[in-house]
Amino acid sequence: MLDFVGDLKRTHMCGALRASDAGSEVVLMGWVNRRRDLGNLIFIDLRDRSGITQVVFTAEGGAELHKKAESLRSEYVVAVIGHVKLRDPGTVNKNIPTGEIEVVADALRILNDCKPLPFSPADSEIANEEVRLRCSTTSNCGTAFLLPSAST
Repeated sequence: MLDFVGDLKRTHMCGALRASDAGSEVVLMGWVNRRRDLGNLIFIDLRDRSGITQVVFTAEGGAELHKKAESLRSEYVVAVIGHVKLRDPGTVNKNIPTGEIEVVADALRILNDCKPLPFSPADSEIANEEVRLRCSTTSNCGTAFLLPSAST
């Protein structure tokens, strides 16, 4: 079931958060780039046009929130309300500008889901041209569909 944005407004872009934001409450909106489920912890990389922020869902954050986070898949559009926390020194990701922080989720709204895509728009590698020409999706991932190429 999808949620509504309502009067919720984004406070930060995903790529804008830094260590100086630790302790702040934030509202982020974007696409699920990647999800990692470790049982009691679920991590998602939330992506928008400015970058990526890691979001953490803990079992202690509430069973309903954790269950909702389990349903997330790549390219789902979500809004996350949470607070910025400094990562432990051993878990800092120096490969991304937001690698010193993570957002611990307090609430999650699933704004749109996405059927499996033939290739990921987030990949740095461009999909095979034949696949890109053969397949196209609507701008609304929730109703993604494949179009046959002109040659078939």
